[in-house]
Amino acid sequence: MEPIYLDHAATTPMAEEVIQAMLPVYNEVFGNPSSVHSFGRKARQILDGARRVMAWSIRANEKEITFTSGGTEADNLAFVGTALANRHKGNHIITTNQEHHAVLHTAEALEKQGFIVTYLPVYRDGKIAIEDLKNALTNETILVSIMYVNNETGIIQPIKEIGDLLRNHQAYFHTDAVQAFGLLEMDVKELGIDMLTVSSHKINGPKGIGFLYVKENVKINALQYGGEQERKRRPGTENIAGAAGFQKAVELAIQNRETRRNQYQIYKELFIEELKEHGINFEVNGDIESTISSIINISFPGANVETLLTNFDLDGIAASSGSACTAGSVEPSHVLTAMFGKDNPCTTNSIRFSFGIFNTEENVKEAARRVSRIIKRLR
Repeated sequence: MEPIYLDHAATTPMAEEVIQAMLPVYNEVFGNPSSVHSFGRKARQILDGARRVMAWSIRANEKEITFTSGGTEADNLAFVGTALANRHKGNHIITTNQEHHAVLHTAEALEKQGFIVTYLPVYRDGKIAIEDLKNALTNETILVSIMYVNNETGIIQPIKEIGDLLRNHQAYFHTDAVQAFGLLEMDVKELGIDMLTVSSHKINGPKGIGFLYVKENVKINALQYGGEQERKRRPGTENIAGAAGFQKAVELAIQNRETRRNQYQIYKELFIEELKEHGINFEVNGDIESTISSIINISFPGANVETLLTNFDLDGIAASSGSACTAGSVEPSHVLTAMFGKDNPCTTNSIRFSFGIFNTEENVKEAARRVSRIIKRLR
């Protein structure tokens, strides 16, 4: 039985072109990019080229790109680094109650240091209300962090409206764009974004590398101590092979953005149609018209997440109950709890299916047929 991977929101397989871009670096480039000799300069050239591509992808300046080990470190740097550097202007932070744990747990840590954090609600459609953000802003607010696309539901937040609201406020605007990058067009200046997080392994690049865009005027403290790499924001010798692979992944994502977006939308529609044809009782969580094309979160009434995922796996289907960071946990989804309340059954009967470049129309339909058989059997 062919295994079918429908968990691309957790991580993606590396594209063959990415692997081929990295191999020569592993084989031929070992210099430290901070060294002034020819070996170091060769490594620096690769790193600078990758940085230029990252900046180009979001219409930023290359000096505004800081390489990190991935999305979590980038979120932490944006959140903690900005809070500590701007504490003299206030100690109030705004985020939402459905953020990735890289933000939520960081917010909780800052609360222990005396910062005041407001957690905006999300509603049944999966979105925040701009009016709630307006009402939460104060003269003490120094940071607003709201994710671009939710990693469990795929719901797109009103980023442009948030950016416009904050243009004349002292608060910096950070967005975790890990799930959005590569499928949605981004111009950080036009959107009014001050900091933006991207992770390589979500776009068919290598694990262990990401970047944080930091607008040139943003005051931010480094969280680690050591050398002066990454404009003194992130010390440590850079991951040159990872940067080369990340660059290729970004180039492919931007080049194929519209094709991928349309193809994933077809996959989503085929998957839903197949469930309907087999008479499966289900509900899509959140406003499906506001979701990114690669993610759908489905509630199966009367089912149980653990049982579903176990049976899916036995039948060769890889899916998730939500965030990859809480995979295996029996606790209700904090995202769906935020949307529907803690006692709503969908918090423990919902599955996230997410599509990627190695899916096909046929294996998506086959996955839906297997899911349908399992749902009927478990009843």
